[in-house]
Amino acid sequence: MDRSSLSGLLDPSSVAMQVARAFEAAGHSLYLVGGPVRDAWLGRTAVDLDFSTDATPERSRAVVEPLASAVWLQGIEFGTVGAAIDGVHMEITTFRTERYEPGSRHPDVDFTSDVEIDLSRRDFTINAMAIRLPDGSAVDPFGGAKDLAARVIRTPLDPQASFTDDPLRILRAFRFQSQLDFNIQDDVLEAIKELKNELSTVSAERIRDELSKLVLGESVDRALESAESTSITDLFLPELGALKLEQDPVHKHKDVFHHTLAVVKRTRPVLELRLAALLHDIGKPKTRKIGPDGVSFHHHEVEGARMAEERLRALRFPNQVVLAVAEIIRLHHRFHTFRLGWTDSAVRRYVRDAGPLLGLLNEMVRADCTTRNETKARRLQDRMNELEERIAELASQEELSSIRPELDGFQIMAFLGADQGPLIGQAREFLLELRLEEGELGADEVYKRVEEWARERGIEPTGEKVSPRPKKETGE
Repeated sequence: MDRSSLSGLLDPSSVAMQVARAFEAAGHSLYLVGGPVRDAWLGRTAVDLDFSTDATPERSRAVVEPLASAVWLQGIEFGTVGAAIDGVHMEITTFRTERYEPGSRHPDVDFTSDVEIDLSRRDFTINAMAIRLPDGSAVDPFGGAKDLAARVIRTPLDPQASFTDDPLRILRAFRFQSQLDFNIQDDVLEAIKELKNELSTVSAERIRDELSKLVLGESVDRALESAESTSITDLFLPELGALKLEQDPVHKHKDVFHHTLAVVKRTRPVLELRLAALLHDIGKPKTRKIGPDGVSFHHHEVEGARMAEERLRALRFPNQVVLAVAEIIRLHHRFHTFRLGWTDSAVRRYVRDAGPLLGLLNEMVRADCTTRNETKARRLQDRMNELEERIAELASQEELSSIRPELDGFQIMAFLGADQGPLIGQAREFLLELRLEEGELGADEVYKRVEEWARERGIEPTGEKVSPRPKKETGE
């Protein structure tokens, strides 16, 4: 292992060395383990630190508390003490072995006194390396450094035993493939195929967390294709494999599955954006029709938004993520309905409907163009450029992101002489449509339109005109 890659962590003034000296003074060994060692070897900066020790959890707490600005003990039952020292977050775990019971988020833990036994329980060899502190000697009993050099994902022990102990490691293999662009060793892939159904015993929350990390990786397309080839995605994301549609006999419609992978790859690593890209076409299998002119997927974005919301809720994603992803999917095809140009009212509606998701929606639309036809691709990008220019132009004239009727509810009630109720709601909807279609008209013209609208419904307005209620009171 190249010690130069660890120079920052082994600097005598580093937080890691401060902790190591404290454990050494207390008569305990301490090892830097897992991700920080792997990342240092790869030349990456470790954000958080993970340590293993022969000290009991209670002893670890006693050693670290005098150094720490904060200590947390949620994992102490499983041997882990968390701490923050000089702004660095860390976990210190007693040497242990572990096994997950089906459906459990917490392992059954047995403590041990041997660092190599502790390392053997880890998911992959690249995470089963350690650095003894403070002397800096390497411990690599399973060839993790060699596998890092070869860019291989391999388990320390027999892969069948490893995946049986914790089936989530099946999905984690593809997560690391996505993050590191490594190859998964053949015997590991074979074990995954044999044991894939074990993943059905893992809680939705643990699958959600791994899937989130997978979709944010640099090689997300490659990892998703590998995962789907083993059929594990059928267990928690069956919509992905369903995108492998037969080509239509007329236009030989392109492969929706590989199109989806390409779209995901083209997006920035933002969770809502990557999930929307992954799920944006899942409504196509249900809406697919083949006619004389070829294949069509009418309203696949509406069906896709519904399906995406259902799938993400099943995976226990936070509500704000679910709603954002569903809305991006629902709106992502809107752009293609304006082939003849964008009127002011169309731009206002697009911006208003997208709301705070406008930037992500536009990125999604751009990424959705995966055609190899350069002329067609350039035409689509030019149209998006035109739309964004129109949005900027109108935004300089109007507050597009917060379009509201020009009269508030208080003013409408006073003018119509009516109390709050369905009539006022209908009047607000009318005024909002007016605002979207024609822009700002001014109070005199708006009152005139409301008067006409009311009389068409047999209502004679009182005509009282008042100032808007202060926003603090109306909540508008």
